Amino acid sequence: MLFGQNFLSIGQEKIVFKTGEIAPFIVSKVHLFLAGNFNGWNPADTAWELHPDGPASYSLTARLPKGSYEFKVTKGSWEKVECTASGKPVNNRTLDINNDTTVTLNVAGWQDNFAVAEKKHTASPQVHIISEKFDMPQLGRQRRVWIYLPAGYQSSTKKYPVIYMHDGQNLFDAYTSGYGEWGIDEILDTFPDKEESIVVGIDHGGDYRITEYDPYDSKYGKGRGADYVDFLAKTLKPYIDSSYRTLSDARHTTTAGSSMGGLISMYAVLRYPKIFGNAGIFSPAFWIAPPIYQLAQQQQLPAYSRFYFVCGDAEGETMVADMQKMVDIIRKNGKNEAKTPVVIVKGASHNEKQWNGDFPGFYKWLVGE
Repeated sequence: MLFGQNFLSIGQEKIVFKTGEIAPFIVSKVHLFLAGNFNGWNPADTAWELHPDGPASYSLTARLPKGSYEFKVTKGSWEKVECTASGKPVNNRTLDINNDTTVTLNVAGWQDNFAVAEKKHTASPQVHIISEKFDMPQLGRQRRVWIYLPAGYQSSTKKYPVIYMHDGQNLFDAYTSGYGEWGIDEILDTFPDKEESIVVGIDHGGDYRITEYDPYDSKYGKGRGADYVDFLAKTLKPYIDSSYRTLSDARHTTTAGSSMGGLISMYAVLRYPKIFGNAGIFSPAFWIAPPIYQLAQQQQLPAYSRFYFVCGDAEGETMVADMQKMVDIIRKNGKNEAKTPVVIVKGASHNEKQWNGDFPGFYKWLVGE
């Protein structure tokens, strides 16, 4: 899933967004919004709504600090996002801010005016759904939970390491993914028997995603990240360990995810270091939760704890710096570079395509020790 960078409240520049040539829509029934890495890619954020300022003309005046941003224009949902005149997806708009500026928004088409392309299931035979409505008592909710079992699982008595991953919709199946899948199953199918693992995927909660993956309160609502991690540690992991042949110790238990999923993966190891021994931190949204740095400074981690950090250098102005700040804290607490590798991918953006490319390197590191 997409989620972007932090911005400060000082030194901001004035940005005027104005519509130019825009594809037709029913004015009385439609609202226009900007969704980008300045607002968590929320397609219906009223703080980023454009307002009528003339016949078929809309504008929004906002303030942002200097930096690089990505965004799109929507009509309130990702099913109604801008597209080409022929209905094909468009790349994120990019905006480099150095001073006050005016941005003209030309929109060639709207996705909801075109037939939706048929989506196909791509999950391999090793992927199964444990439950469509797995109880999450710590959150008072239910969620779909997936599991990937190695090809040799049924014919052996072997016990396997387990990786707990977030945004389950996007891990295995293009049919359920919102922005493309990671292809975890296809990637793991290429590894030899001795390097196999079980992967458990937990769907995100839609509108609850940001608050469930954030341990702290923010402008997006009360943080429920602690409850979500309690669910992983106290409800889901015990179920997995009792239902499947797992290596249940912390050294063989990993949590991994991207963006907000990267944030909550980091938090899970800090909160339960004796349960989760490893973390895959992909493009972490540390900007939304500054207190996590203090938690990392205070936490005494076991000698076996390991963290893999990776992001692209085109994900926003502060992504690399925010991630490096966490790396520095963890290393000062006694972790060497082998246990805290850092990968910066040149030109890589904040999306599932990048994380699909990042995962093999992470997994080789994870099973290589």
